[in-house]
Amino acid sequence: MPWWSFLTGASGKDEGLPDYYREGLELAQEERYHEALTSLRLALREHPGDVATLEQMAIVYTRMGMTDEAIKMYQRALEKDPDSAGAHYGIAFLYLNRGRDTEAAVHLDAFLRSGAELPGSEKHASHARETLERLRSKDTGEAPPEQTPSPDAG
Repeated sequence: MPWWSFLTGASGKDEGLPDYYREGLELAQEERYHEALTSLRLALREHPGDVATLEQMAIVYTRMGMTDEAIKMYQRALEKDPDSAGAHYGIAFLYLNRGRDTEAAVHLDAFLRSGAELPGSEKHASHARETLERLRSKDTGEAPPEQTPSPDAG
């Protein structure tokens, strides 16, 4: 289970009604991304501004290679909850991939302040710390610390 599942937890939706959020997660796991987005949009219509839904939409957009849309969803999530660990983590690496190192560092710092201690986040927190160290050593011109493989490397 992903570490951000802790943040999204129970859906809190009324029983007997379609759970579009959960349906969107299941479709995304099946790599049915367009259908997942449809369900997540319906979930967002039911619960406007729901941070967990915005984050999941950003993840789906990222998997589809639609990084501009993913960034917009993470930004919307951060407007609703400036301490959203998942949004800070996700947007940081999207910015990093675009060479926007300063902005990435700001969001990595924010993630480490808000989400590094959440259950199941150890691997992501370690990756964020290592990435932040590399960014800071790059800024100062120092040799980066010895590299360790990403926790997701396999």
